[in-house]
Amino acid sequence: MTPFLVRSALTGFALWVVTLVVSGISFVGGENTLQRVGIILVVAVIFGLVNAIIKPIVQLIAIPLYILTLGLIHVVINALMLWITSWITRNTTHWGLDVDHFWWTAIWGAIVLSIVSWTLSLVIRDSTRS
Repeated sequence: MTPFLVRSALTGFALWVVTLVVSGISFVGGENTLQRVGIILVVAVIFGLVNAIIKPIVQLIAIPLYILTLGLIHVVINALMLWITSWITRNTTHWGLDVDHFWWTAIWGAIVLSIVSWTLSLVIRDSTRS
């Protein structure tokens, strides 16, 4: 359970950084800081579930596109996962992640999210080795 909570917290932090860097992606809801942190953590869990359930299916279907684009379709698939997370939270609650447009907003969000998540995984991996 602890690794899941740590991964969710890191994903939430990465999503928060994305909202600071990419205009057009934001968190909606939360009147105070504690509520905002809770919303970020819930969105991170939903994003993790979307990545665990939907992403493998999409990747399997997109195998020819991976070959054709030499793997660049992976950025679009990550953007699609952000978009789906935004759609789920926007249509089921009055709070969550809001992505304005798919094409450039979600694409840049996916790129920044990948870079921040990769950097955090390096930092966490190095700190656990010490």
